[in-house]
Amino acid sequence: MIELTTEPIDYNQLTESVRDHAAGAVTLFLGTVREFTRGVQTSWLQYEAYPDMARASMAELEAEAFQKFTVTKIAISHRTGAMALGEISVAIAVSSPHRDQAFEAGRWLIDTLKERVPIWKKEHFADGREEWQHPGMTPQTNTKGAKS
Repeated sequence: MIELTTEPIDYNQLTESVRDHAAGAVTLFLGTVREFTRGVQTSWLQYEAYPDMARASMAELEAEAFQKFTVTKIAISHRTGAMALGEISVAIAVSSPHRDQAFEAGRWLIDTLKERVPIWKKEHFADGREEWQHPGMTPQTNTKGAKS
């Protein structure tokens, strides 16, 4: 299951969607909005994506994970829009016959998602600065949209 949503992620439903009688392990990764980034206080985050491109890229990761790991089911949900501290921005659930493969696949999925999927994150800091983040980009701090 691949999902790009503007709604809060239902991680219970996501976890249940990968449970299966063939699986002895289910892992769940939750990416949440943290308060500090490189020692700077974050007020809130904003995620943006090209939905069709992001979904297609997530589906490619899912297919690749099925080839690389012995897994039963995979579910990936990424949120877009504005998010407050503590909210869930991404969730990945994996089931597998054994825990090692579930953990390895989940770790690979989140790491690779952050490298490949065209989803951009804009951090809004408590001091008024803003900074866009995307894999492959060098962080550039902006103040009200102007490069500093």
